[in-house]
Amino acid sequence: MDTAINITEEFNLRQRDQFMERMIQSTSGYFDILTIYLGERLGLYRALDKQKTLTSEELAARTGTYERYIREWLEQQTVAGIIEVIDPAASPQKRRYHLPAGHAEVLLDRDSVNHLAPMVRLLVGIGRPLPTLVEAFRTGQGVPWDAYGEDSRQGVAELNRPLFLHQLGQEYLPIVKDVHRRLQADPPARVADMGCGLGWSGIGMAKAYPKIRVDGFDLDPASIETARVNAKEAYLEDRVRFYVRDAGDPSLKGKYDLVTAFECIHDMADPVAALKTMLDLAGSDGSVIIMDERTAETFTPQGNEIEALLYGFSILTCLPAGMAEKPSVETGTVMRPDTLRRYAAEAGFCDVEILPIDNFFFRFYRLKTVCG
Repeated sequence: MDTAINITEEFNLRQRDQFMERMIQSTSGYFDILTIYLGERLGLYRALDKQKTLTSEELAARTGTYERYIREWLEQQTVAGIIEVIDPAASPQKRRYHLPAGHAEVLLDRDSVNHLAPMVRLLVGIGRPLPTLVEAFRTGQGVPWDAYGEDSRQGVAELNRPLFLHQLGQEYLPIVKDVHRRLQADPPARVADMGCGLGWSGIGMAKAYPKIRVDGFDLDPASIETARVNAKEAYLEDRVRFYVRDAGDPSLKGKYDLVTAFECIHDMADPVAALKTMLDLAGSDGSVIIMDERTAETFTPQGNEIEALLYGFSILTCLPAGMAEKPSVETGTVMRPDTLRRYAAEAGFCDVEILPIDNFFFRFYRLKTVCG
């Protein structure tokens, strides 16, 4: 008996120590997120990348910031392994710092699929309404998307921007042969993009297919305002238009050759109604394609790295945002394929096909509008 007790105590102590180590590592990582946010928002990384090496005084002068703060930030970033110091033995104000090229791509290159600085901005935005979320856990109410602010809005859009501008039209849609042909053909195809956000998906499709006309729909006025600016800056405002409106208008029924929804179905309070609208917009001749998170087929206690991220996003933003409108089916980020299949069947689709598109974070579905 004593031996069994000792083994149990040893296991508990080892488990405790491992969890303590994890908590310390998580705390350090949390500080990295917040200090990277400062570096991105204040233009510190951009200045370092442009000038190659800078002292704290030079960096402060170039970014309009206070040297003592910058000196502390540079030292912290060095200890965290994000930037490098050239001459550590020099006096604090004379040390020169450098941003490694590989880190610069992740932090600064908006067109790279490896650009993860927007993730930092999103994570900071997600924390914005935490007191409201605490109360929502008690009451069952939701937290509206606009409560997460501009950091979340821009973070999501910038994270997906490289995929939409480069991979969507050039790699992914061409895999769907009949859709690809229709988007290239005459008369020009019409595309409806549901939950379009800041518009990068519609802009990306229009860049890849010079004939198509895209209508983007979203209920967030701030997102649509920015989407219109983005389309204008891309010289596409004549072919890509954005609307704050319900796409369920009967006059739009059957008007579109392709109807898309990128990473938004799981956020909706009533996804079945949204899918019914998509079916109506496509009619019997159009196609419907959805992109959503690449969840595992079923829940397992071990999960994986993606699943852990998705649950974090779900608890902190997607589930509460989806519950802000009542009634809500309360889907959350971890929408598994069978859940989407059920929603699609209830909406009147005949079948759901998982497309052979290889993406680490996302799964692409084609919802079949015609049976048989």
